[in-house]
Amino acid sequence: MQSASDRQEYPAHWEADVVLRDGGTARIRPITVDDADRLVSFYEQVSDESKYYRFFAPYPRLSAKDVHRFTHHDFVDRVGLAATIGGEFIATVRYDRIGTDGMPASAPADEAEVAFLVQDAHQGRGVASALLEHIAAVARERGIRRFAAEVLPANTKMIKVFTDAGYTQKRSFEDGVVRLEFDLEPTERSLAVQYAREQRAEARSVQRLLMPGSLAVVGTGRSPGGVGRSILGNLREAGYTGRLYAVNRAFPEDLRELDGVPAYRSVRDIDGPVDLAVVAVPADHVPEVVAECGEHGVQGLVVVSAGYAESGPDGRERQRALVRHARAYGMRIIGPNAFGVINTSAGVRLNASLAPEMPRPGRIGLFAQSGAIGIALLSRLHRRGGGVTGVTGVSTFVSAGNRADVSGNDVLQYWYDDPDTDVVLMYLESIGNPRKFTRLARRTAAAKPLVVVQGTGTAPQGHAVRATRLPHATVSALLRQAGVIRVDTITELVDAGLLLARQPLPAGPRVAILGNSESLGVLTYDQCLAAGLRPHRPLDLTTAASAEDFRAALARALADDTCDAVVVTAIPAIGEGSPGDAELAEALRSAAEAVPGKPVLVVHVELGGLAEALSAAASTAPQAADQAPGGARRIRPSQQLPPTTPPEEPPATGPRLIPAYPAAERAVRALAEAVRYAQWRREAAEPGKVPEYDDIDQKGAAQLIDGLLARGQGLTLSTEATGELLGRYGIHVRPALPAPTADAAADAARALGYPVALKATAPHLRHRADLGGVRLDLADEEQLRRAYAELTETFGKPDEVRPVVQAMAPRGVDTVVRSVIDPAAGAVLSFGLAGAASQLLGDMAHRLVPVTDRDATSLVRSIRTAPLLFGWRGSTPVDTPALEELLLRVSRLVDDHPEVVAVTLEPVVVAPRGLTVLGASVRLAPPPARDDLGPRTLPAY
Repeated sequence: MQSASDRQEYPAHWEADVVLRDGGTARIRPITVDDADRLVSFYEQVSDESKYYRFFAPYPRLSAKDVHRFTHHDFVDRVGLAATIGGEFIATVRYDRIGTDGMPASAPADEAEVAFLVQDAHQGRGVASALLEHIAAVARERGIRRFAAEVLPANTKMIKVFTDAGYTQKRSFEDGVVRLEFDLEPTERSLAVQYAREQRAEARSVQRLLMPGSLAVVGTGRSPGGVGRSILGNLREAGYTGRLYAVNRAFPEDLRELDGVPAYRSVRDIDGPVDLAVVAVPADHVPEVVAECGEHGVQGLVVVSAGYAESGPDGRERQRALVRHARAYGMRIIGPNAFGVINTSAGVRLNASLAPEMPRPGRIGLFAQSGAIGIALLSRLHRRGGGVTGVTGVSTFVSAGNRADVSGNDVLQYWYDDPDTDVVLMYLESIGNPRKFTRLARRTAAAKPLVVVQGTGTAPQGHAVRATRLPHATVSALLRQAGVIRVDTITELVDAGLLLARQPLPAGPRVAILGNSESLGVLTYDQCLAAGLRPHRPLDLTTAASAEDFRAALARALADDTCDAVVVTAIPAIGEGSPGDAELAEALRSAAEAVPGKPVLVVHVELGGLAEALSAAASTAPQAADQAPGGARRIRPSQQLPPTTPPEEPPATGPRLIPAYPAAERAVRALAEAVRYAQWRREAAEPGKVPEYDDIDQKGAAQLIDGLLARGQGLTLSTEATGELLGRYGIHVRPALPAPTADAAADAARALGYPVALKATAPHLRHRADLGGVRLDLADEEQLRRAYAELTETFGKPDEVRPVVQAMAPRGVDTVVRSVIDPAAGAVLSFGLAGAASQLLGDMAHRLVPVTDRDATSLVRSIRTAPLLFGWRGSTPVDTPALEELLLRVSRLVDDHPEVVAVTLEPVVVAPRGLTVLGASVRLAPPPARDDLGPRTLPAY
């Protein structure tokens, strides 16, 4: 019998941390020969009933033969995985490959028997579902395509694990046993199930951190000042509703209270559960605190201690150890080097942060990796809202610090269906997993606005992020594709948040402008034009306008069917009878409430108190708590259709605040973002489809790729192989014949037929018509030979120039189509015009693969030079439907075959009818062991 070492090395890449249904974590890893004692201990803690369900007979203990069998695996035909917490097994799963009739025992089959056993104390936590995802991924990697499982009919929990997974399956009943067989290829339903479980688990893990019923501050000093003592004071002043404890190992043994809070020397000494621990001790002492918390059953940690990855290589290793240590006990971490967390809910009133003042309750969720930026955002929201509760206040705030564990992705999962959060604002210095972030952002943005300030691509020293080869602008474009409102500064972040938190989304770009300042109105008009909006001519009410004049003018503008939004410009009026700030604010509020379906913004001069008056008017306005602006009932995410069908109304609740801006450009910029977001929401309701093409030979392409990769680990395909592979997907490249001599060029031209093009294909000359490396419309042999002589005289010998001859294509617009697999973002499809437009100006548009028909249409129209395709200045429009089809075919190729890591089609000449691909290159590489269709995992540390 072969041992594990005879067959395969230990597959370390199968190790993973996962979040369970209740928000706790577990570690999944292969079972090895060293796990015999753990396996026996685990089995002793399983009930007799669970053992009977596993083995179909009373089986009180494992024999030595069983222990050997269940711990000795070859990691190919026999694989066992365990879920562990604190290093001990809580569940196991294994498969054994089934041999087929007539095949030797060593020959691999593509079906395996699978079986689970979950400790009774951990049943119902989603452990089996997580193990099924991971063992299925392992099986696919080892060439297994189907699982079979035999289950007793009474074991309804395990039957449900299999049937709810979403795989294509068959069920039969024989000899008193239910036999389930299911394919392991991911399906649309299985992925939907996986993502839904991921969302619930990660949201629950964050909820446990933001809504603790009991909390300990570890590292609370006896003297005033210091981080721990400050956080304890902030918790008390905020009115935290749970049980609060102060912990410091330096406390005297007879100390029982500190500031009225029970005091303890260790978390272990606390009599009762502790849901959350805020750790504020020096980094050297944190491991001891983590162990104490883990042994006591603490659910999560907020580590404000510094001295981790931000301090250098030693700190980075200390940070990795911290995450491994905490996850071993099933705990999640915010931090280290975090500023803290806040939850303004009346049922929690949590200020476990260094913010000296609890922000006012509101409907905005706020995430910042930087504590300093987080404080600035909290302060600006407070000032801009006039200090009015519920208007522009915060629901929850998370400062993730080094973001070693809990990230923006996790918090986004929580906010997606948090009923207390209507708008999400995020300051991201780095994006650890852009591919997952864009997936979560798309779903969140379909339910509530998501506004992001994105870092420039240089991650702070404390942040561990995947390397990305995509430019910053490309990542930004992909975020916008996902519905993210991408802004550049925290000022813009707050400006957009103010508008989206309390105003309806605009139905279009048409803007009415009115006010008592002609110059301010004209400035606003110009800004609207620059932002791509369609403003009406400003209405000047003159400086003599009364509050009633403003109210009437705003009411008329809102009632105008040709208007989608209104910007009111106002300067303080001087003189008897001029409206005061409060009077004007009430007039604007009453007019806006009367016609609730359109957003209203105010541009004011910061000389008076109009902004504060508008906030005060909103706070005193009568409005039902369950109503959105205009009386539309608020739609919770749980009440919605699937995420691709967004609610018709923005998910804002409470009084309608008219946001005030001190500058026209800031108001217009926020409005333009709202217009673009509203358009995205409308388009998201019909996301399009990935079309099928009868002439695509997916199986043949897979066989071709396997054969090519068998020759090497990664390669750029030859011209012939490139053409063959692309041809399997209906993409035909116009042949180019090599011309190492003038005579060879003449022979090639005769074979192809005149007119022809002569091209230099040396890397430094490729696609460089501007240098003379391409000669077009050569009508006969004389012209061809003359062009050949000029080419070689100018650029060098034929072996240096590498000339080719190609038949002329119909005249059109030269474009370029590219696709690359980025290690962080996944597969990206790009399009632009060939030449300077894309190379010098960067005028390329990008979409994540797979691309739908709607994506392809928008991709073609997204570049700045798109008018050249549609008849600019009287030119003939080109065949954009043919171009869109080409984009869809490239997307299908890359999506179907992860081994295709790069495709370039350049140039693609798009003519008035049809198109011609004149140049192409394809690069292959072995597919990753785990891809985006793989099981749920937390980022490795």
